Amino acid sequence: MRIAVYGASGFTGGLALAELRRRGIAAVAVGRDGERLREAADRAGARDADLRIAGLGDHAVLADAFHGCDAVVNCAGPFALWGEPVVRAAIAAGCHYVDTTGEQGYLRHVLDAFDADARRAGVTVVPGLADDGGPGDLIAALVAARLGDVDDLLVADLRRPGAVSRGTARSMAAAGGAAVPLEYRDGGWAAAPADDTGRTIALPGGPEKVAVASFALPGVVTVPRHVRARRVRGAIRTEVAALFGGLTADAVESVPERPDEASRAGARWLMLAEASDRSGRTVRGEVTGTDGYGTTAVIAVEGARRLVADGAPAGTRTPAEAFDPADLLGFLAASGASWRVEDA
Repeated sequence: MRIAVYGASGFTGGLALAELRRRGIAAVAVGRDGERLREAADRAGARDADLRIAGLGDHAVLADAFHGCDAVVNCAGPFALWGEPVVRAAIAAGCHYVDTTGEQGYLRHVLDAFDADARRAGVTVVPGLADDGGPGDLIAALVAARLGDVDDLLVADLRRPGAVSRGTARSMAAAGGAAVPLEYRDGGWAAAPADDTGRTIALPGGPEKVAVASFALPGVVTVPRHVRARRVRGAIRTEVAALFGGLTADAVESVPERPDEASRAGARWLMLAEASDRSGRTVRGEVTGTDGYGTTAVIAVEGARRLVADGAPAGTRTPAEAFDPADLLGFLAASGASWRVEDA
C-alpha cells in the first residue's frame, strides 16, 4: 500500500507523514518545494518517503505525482482556494481521496461536483476527515440511528479556545469571509438565523452550560446526506466564533505555523450531536479527545487506509457513508478518544 500526502511540508501534512511512518505504510510526500519536503520528511522520521515535486497549476504533472499511489491525503488548505486541483488529479490517477477540510462551502462543492467522475474512475472521495468533520458526522449518524425519526439535529463543536496552526487560521478566515453559515431546513439550504447567538448547551457530564453561536460546521453539509431530518444545524462556543470572526489577513500571518507540543497535548476537543423527534424525545452523543491535530492525522490516514484495504462504494461519500461509524470511532480510542450515545 502506498499513500500520498499533498501539502506534506505543512503542519498537518507533516503529522500525516509521521502517522504513515508509525503505521508502516509507504508514504509519498508531494508538494511544490523539494527542500521543504525533505525537511518535513526528516522531521516526521520518514526519511525513506518518496518525494515528488508538483504544484497546482499543471494538472498532468500533479496527476503524474500521484501515479502508483493507492490513495491521496490532501492536507493543503484553504481548500476553497487550493483543494479542487488535488481532487481532480487524484481521480485522474485512479487514487482514492481524503482530505482534512472543515470548510462548509468546499465540502458541498466536492460532494456535488465530483461524484460522477469518481464513480467512472472507480474511486472513493471522502472530504472532511478531520477532528471536527469526521467525528461530528460519525456521531450524528449513531445518534440518528438511535432516534429513528429526526426532526431537529444539532452538531456542535464545544472545544475551548486554544492554539491553532496558521493553516487553520487561513482556512477559517477564508471560510468566514466567503458566506454566512448554512443550515439544512425542510429539504434545502438556508442561511442560519442571525439571531441564533446566545443559546446555551449543557456540557456532557455536568450541569455547566455554555453559550453557543451558529457556525459553518462541516457536519451541517455531510449529515443530511445520510440522515433524514427536517433540520440540521451547527454551533460552536460563542467566544470561539468571535475569535474566528475577527481574523484579519495580518492576524492570520502572525499565527505560528505549528502550535507547540504542550498546547496540543493540553487541548481537548469535543464534538456533540443532539437530535430530537416531533414527540420531544432527545438523543445525545459526544466524541471527545486530546490533540485535535494529532487526531486529524490519525483519522485521515486510517480513512485512506480503509478505502484501499476494505473498499467503499465509488463516488463522493461522507465519513459515515464510507465507514462504519461505531467501528471508526472505536479505532480512535487508541489515540485517547472516547464516545457515547444516550437518551438525554
